Amino acid sequence: MGTTGIQVFIILVYIGVLFGISWYVKHKAAASTEAYVLAGRKLTTPLIMVSIVGLAVGGASTIGVAEQAYKVGLSAGWYTAAWGIGAIVMGLTVAKKYRQLNITTVPELLERYYDRRSMVAGIGCQVLVQLVIMSLQYVAGGAILAALMPNIFTPVTGMLTSAVVFIGITLIGGMWSASQSNVLNVTLQYIGITVAAFLILSMAGGIDVVAIQAPSITSMDLISGVGPMTIVTWIVVLITVNVSLQAIIQISLGAKDVQTARKGFIIGGLVMLPVGFIAALLGVIAAEMYPAISPTTALPKLIMSLNPWIAGVTLASLWAADVSTACNLLLSAATLYSHDIHKQFIDPNMSDKKYMTVTRISVLLLGLLTLGFALTISGIISTLMAGLSLMTAFAVIVLMTMYAPKYCSRQAAFYTILASIIVLVAWMFVPAVRVLPHVIYAEWIVCAVTFCGISFVSKKAIATDGLVEEAKTVGAPAQH
Repeated sequence: MGTTGIQVFIILVYIGVLFGISWYVKHKAAASTEAYVLAGRKLTTPLIMVSIVGLAVGGASTIGVAEQAYKVGLSAGWYTAAWGIGAIVMGLTVAKKYRQLNITTVPELLERYYDRRSMVAGIGCQVLVQLVIMSLQYVAGGAILAALMPNIFTPVTGMLTSAVVFIGITLIGGMWSASQSNVLNVTLQYIGITVAAFLILSMAGGIDVVAIQAPSITSMDLISGVGPMTIVTWIVVLITVNVSLQAIIQISLGAKDVQTARKGFIIGGLVMLPVGFIAALLGVIAAEMYPAISPTTALPKLIMSLNPWIAGVTLASLWAADVSTACNLLLSAATLYSHDIHKQFIDPNMSDKKYMTVTRISVLLLGLLTLGFALTISGIISTLMAGLSLMTAFAVIVLMTMYAPKYCSRQAAFYTILASIIVLVAWMFVPAVRVLPHVIYAEWIVCAVTFCGISFVSKKAIATDGLVEEAKTVGAPAQH
């Protein structure tokens, strides 16, 4: 069997196994819509852990980090470490509180404690951000398949193949297939990239030789390549995202109990910390070995220099990292539509069976929409950072609602979300407003001032009694 034949075989086997897992858990997902979107709130600590690692360590955290490290060096690895720090903060703070509230989506929290227009604005922002992140998984997936089998895939046909797998797995088994397939994905991913790093480092002559031949003086520096301000910004953005993005919160809501949610996020965050630096080291080695290639192809190109079986399994596992991220994002975007738009505004009395059908159709249509986005996007991490800053409004609202409910006004949520959109639009189109290092700082200042200012002026307080009661009754059914 030739090199290409080996890689085609590995990818086909991998796709077959992923679909096999999805079919195996299909009966669990089919039990009810809650089973499909939240795994019936029965996820264990290991499943929560692999779900958050699978969501975070996708294309941006591997291919994207290596792409940036190719240009600036080892410090690019802080991007994935920032994800880990965000997950640990989520586990130590609000994962427990989210699980206690027994909600299904973030906009449901907005409607329950604020008003319907906050919910509508919340749905729009959450869906948009998740579609942007998801479209980046298609870009990375296409790059991996094109590098793995250049005779068979172009980046575009690689994206199309990725789309079929992302959408198919999510359609079949929902949260159950996303979490169970992540056990395989995350295990293979970590083994694959660690073995690849060890072999490539040996091939390059060891870490000392790599350091001597580094393309620039910042290549092996943990801070100065991207700079301390960028590192702090990534950490601020990703803590913000971890406490407010629907896809992440949906994982904590699927936990079997409060402690499971908490432990799963903390362990998952710790597991994430080193992997970005491994990907970054490979990006630096790629810059030494292949100084004239496109940075996006740095990691796939380097891995392809290994034994065909090892290269095939490693790239398949990196591609699987994309699958795991995309499945969670796609499911949560579909849940936002079916639970917060269709059920609220179009068919409030629909049966659970119809609710399930609507959610699955949403998975299909939103998957195709993001494929359209993917064909127009470039620059993985920079695109991601701007979109993620919109989550600041949700972080402010959620933290105030959970920790200082008696100081919250029912009017504050809507205007805080509106302010976050205005800040992002102004930042993108009016260069004069860019007085801070990154839009995330402007978002935090404006959103915090808006929320606190409106809460101070308006006397319409949220129902704090309900919050306190729900925190006590963990298993209480959600209120609508």
